[in-house]
Amino acid sequence: MQQSQQAKNAWRVLFLLFLANMFNFFDRTIPAIIIEPLRMEWDLSDFQLGLGGTVFTVVYALAGIQLGRMADIGSRRKIMGWGLVAWSGFTALTGAAWNFWSFLLIRMGVGIGEASYAPAANSLLGDLFPAHKRARAMGIFMLGLPLGLLLAFFTVGAMVEAFGSWRAPFYIAAVPGLILAIFIFFIKEPARGAAEVVKTSSAPVANPIRKIFAVRTFWWLTMAGLAYNFASYACNTFMVPMLQRYFDMPLQQAAVATGVIVGVTGLFGLTFGGWVADKVHQRWATGRLWFGAISMLISALATGYALLAGEIAIGVFVGVFAFGWLFSYNYFTSVYTAIQDVIEPRLRATAVALFFAGLYLFGGGMGPLVVGLLSDHFAEAAQSAAGALEMSEAFKAQGLHDAMLLIPVALLLAMAALIVASRSFVADRQKMEASMAHDAQVLDEEGASPEVGTAASV
Repeated sequence: MQQSQQAKNAWRVLFLLFLANMFNFFDRTIPAIIIEPLRMEWDLSDFQLGLGGTVFTVVYALAGIQLGRMADIGSRRKIMGWGLVAWSGFTALTGAAWNFWSFLLIRMGVGIGEASYAPAANSLLGDLFPAHKRARAMGIFMLGLPLGLLLAFFTVGAMVEAFGSWRAPFYIAAVPGLILAIFIFFIKEPARGAAEVVKTSSAPVANPIRKIFAVRTFWWLTMAGLAYNFASYACNTFMVPMLQRYFDMPLQQAAVATGVIVGVTGLFGLTFGGWVADKVHQRWATGRLWFGAISMLISALATGYALLAGEIAIGVFVGVFAFGWLFSYNYFTSVYTAIQDVIEPRLRATAVALFFAGLYLFGGGMGPLVVGLLSDHFAEAAQSAAGALEMSEAFKAQGLHDAMLLIPVALLLAMAALIVASRSFVADRQKMEASMAHDAQVLDEEGASPEVGTAASV
């Protein structure tokens, strides 16, 4: 059987992509850590705080569609490099925001810059690594998520205390991104489809969006991602203030505890999860998707228990919630690789951009907004039930804690979508391979030179 090829520079490029991904998540996480100082300085509601995350996410999603299409037909390294410059520059400008609305506008700029990265990077990974190694490569790439979160949650609180201002972390975070952009510009890209067994055409695809939406599995993977992102963004946005209010923790300790929950767990979840996902994929065609579905169930049960247990010891809450979040990271190695298994190389960046648009518009964008809105509602309900005339921090704490019960509910919906996706996965994979084989046959008959091969070394 013919073996697909791995680019000679694959691991070196993967390391650069991982670093850029880490700073991507570091930069976007800072606002979630300084929520309480922002709320106090500008007298904001939880709905407004959630709106801040939603505006960023919606802009990210909409900009990503066009930038993803550009990545399918243009230079991926240039798109990623200039994106890094843009989001790092706007991150620095965030520190100069003078009110809530200026803060929102500047974060929109960060969202546009960061939207350039994921579609191009995912497309590049698909050409660097053959199918049987992609889950491990994707797991390493996505380690940038927990490490970026970990770096942010472990350092931003200390920066705020050291400089006496919530603005300092934004200035500091811009520097490494601008330096890393220089290295991204010098990546030597592989040809599109270089890691595939079947040769792929370099000709543009007619009606690319229609062709992507014709893949049934893609729809259900998007539904799973929508639900997962709802849970993930709600958790990342409100965990620090929830720990501060409900468990009466100071900012730095709440940030570190959140770093354990969403950061440390990812280090193990993505490395071990990527290895398991590849192993089950080699034994069962739908193994990755079932592995993801089971992981979502465990995650929902653990996080749900931690929240329903009420005012338990903080160590118990962090331990149980972190155990559940550990399994949630298997979503990335299961779903991201499955997209590459059913979408042909020429359409992968566009598919990832459309995938992210759905995830962020209706998942990540809605998570902070809906939880913030429910938090205000539940706080008012608690105030009314107590017969109090004024809103207190205790009512706000109870409201936010109760609103976060939407997180395990969303994880259960992600599980259901992955199970449905597994039913059409094999057929869609076979259709993609048949389409690529047909294109290769046409190329051979016409004597054309397909765009395949391995990448040159960096």
